[in-house]
Amino acid sequence: MPRSSFSDNPLLRVSRPVSACSRCRTAKCDGKLPACTACEKAGRENECSAANDQFARGKERSYVAALELRIEKLERRLAYARMRKDSVAMHDGEAAAPPVAEANRKDSLANIRAAIHRKAARRRENSDVNSLVSDFGYLSINATTRDFEPSVTNMTFARLVLAAATNDPLPEPINTKLPSQQAAYAIVQFYLTNIYPLYPAFTDTTLLALLDDIYKKDQRPVRSPEYWLFWMVLAIGSTAQSRSMQDDYYKHGVEFVSRALTHADRALRPGYITQIQSLALLTQYSMLDPAHFDSWHLIGFTCRAVIDLGFHQDPPPTHASAIDKAALEGRRRTFYCVYALDRAISMVHARAFSFTDDATGVALPSPGRPAAPIFSGGVITGPASTEASLHLFKLRRLQSYWYQTLFQCDPTDPLPDPGSFIWKMCFDMREWSENLPDALPVAIRDMFDLELRYSYVYCVAPSARALHMTDYGRLLIFEHAIAYINRICDVAHTPVNAAFYTYHDALRVYFMGSQFVAVLRDAADVLLSGSSIPMPLSLAGNAPPPPLPERFDRATSGDNLDRSLRLLEKVSLTLKKYGERWEDALSLMRSFEMMSAEVMADLKARRELRQIRQAEQQQQQQQHQLQPQGMQNPNLQQQQQQHQLQPQGMQNPNLQQQQRRPLPQQMPPQEVRWIDVDVTQMLRGGNQL
Repeated sequence: MPRSSFSDNPLLRVSRPVSACSRCRTAKCDGKLPACTACEKAGRENECSAANDQFARGKERSYVAALELRIEKLERRLAYARMRKDSVAMHDGEAAAPPVAEANRKDSLANIRAAIHRKAARRRENSDVNSLVSDFGYLSINATTRDFEPSVTNMTFARLVLAAATNDPLPEPINTKLPSQQAAYAIVQFYLTNIYPLYPAFTDTTLLALLDDIYKKDQRPVRSPEYWLFWMVLAIGSTAQSRSMQDDYYKHGVEFVSRALTHADRALRPGYITQIQSLALLTQYSMLDPAHFDSWHLIGFTCRAVIDLGFHQDPPPTHASAIDKAALEGRRRTFYCVYALDRAISMVHARAFSFTDDATGVALPSPGRPAAPIFSGGVITGPASTEASLHLFKLRRLQSYWYQTLFQCDPTDPLPDPGSFIWKMCFDMREWSENLPDALPVAIRDMFDLELRYSYVYCVAPSARALHMTDYGRLLIFEHAIAYINRICDVAHTPVNAAFYTYHDALRVYFMGSQFVAVLRDAADVLLSGSSIPMPLSLAGNAPPPPLPERFDRATSGDNLDRSLRLLEKVSLTLKKYGERWEDALSLMRSFEMMSAEVMADLKARRELRQIRQAEQQQQQQQHQLQPQGMQNPNLQQQQQQHQLQPQGMQNPNLQQQQRRPLPQQMPPQEVRWIDVDVTQMLRGGNQL
């Protein structure tokens, strides 16, 4: 659905300090947490208000901005008071309270005062709306403001987020009871096995303890952020198992997220780590349910909360020792979960990242715990492993580096040696793949393999700073696209979901198919012939180009013409299957079929011509076999006898001339551009689909 320019191109700037003490504000506080530099030098770390959780009223966003807003409100009140005084000065003895109009007295003093009060009410309403819009603009800069508490005003940060990120409204929750304990534990088991190992934004022990508190009904009261965690885990775990928009998994997921939204005001309250974790969970759900939520806007809010709370930087060494090691590791895992989601969502939508790598300074979390049994005899018994998340974070950092270099830098400044840069990035990603441990679950390893092939094609494809390609680069895209589509088609048709596959996988299928069509349009003869293409030479000290992937379908797939036709059919088949879960996937399927129609027609014409030639050859062979030995072609026999009688140096001069004739030169590499993708528009953050 169409969005405003602010939503499509959100600003991301770190505001001036929001929690500085009076002394530091005078000294131009730098806002460093947990205590600013000025207080550190003065030995007043404990006295700095940035070290506690209290925000002075009126200084929640920016001191100057808050004062300006207060002055504007006071000026409006003063203007209204003057207007009211002038309007009622001529009417002595009249009360200032709003009058009750009388129907039989036109132009009476009561009607005049009623009109004045109605006008004043409209002005106050307009003033409140303008103030709200102004505050919403501040939220894009600073998400730690405490103005939006339910106790202070009727508008909250959560309601603004939901208003901006909601596509279709969710239905009101129907059930008021908890799901059965067995059903809830089964969903949590799926979440901890397939999703939590990739995105451990919170500790699994917190979730397990929360389940006990909710179902055992202990005396400890459960807070709204905890209920949000409970319902969102159930919503994500249930929807991730859905295979259709009509199945019970999806319906239950919608019901669970509706129950979670009743706790949104407190769960998304700014200034706490629970806000980041709650937004990250809602972003994960939006990737599974794009009909109701927009993942692009949600990850933008999440990243702004991360930056405003300072999670994009590790604490300074002087304060790191004072922080509990477990808390520091949890803080790092939370940041990298948001980081990984932002990189994945931005790349699949061909948009700019919410923040650059240069603005961050967070070390990778330590390796996760070894895998342990989680579910035994109907009861969750052990912790979940987070080892897979560390490898995902490393891949996202590699993707982030080449994506920023190729797509987010100045397009008018081409790379000096784009080939060497691209081969180096492919080499680093191949090393990452080779270092994956054997203990990873099979489903997660398959997902990582798909991510690697997707990254190869994305990196090798033409970009604003690397426009030209070689035939070897086209062949890499050709082979990796076939391997990717073959595997993702099987995943889409598997009855049971494993790992974390979302609507973004449908977007990736569309992207891989479009790149495959692009290379066929520009080098069909070279790719379909199956001829060997030499690997480009690399200079000494530079990384070599990646080798071609191993073909697992060599025995059954036929030549490259058959493989190409089969791939185009599988792209449409996969998007059609995804269309059972996400309606937007059907639009992608129709768009791809229109885009590939010309290439598909050309491939079918080549196949028909090949079949005609094969039929003619078979017919000639059959005629040759049916002829008696003495009735074979006399010209052919005479040519064979002459060839046998000729000395070695007196063979057919025409044949010798053909053998000496040099091979035709290869066509120079042609420029490949992305199908239906405007690279310059990508750099500005536009949606290409």
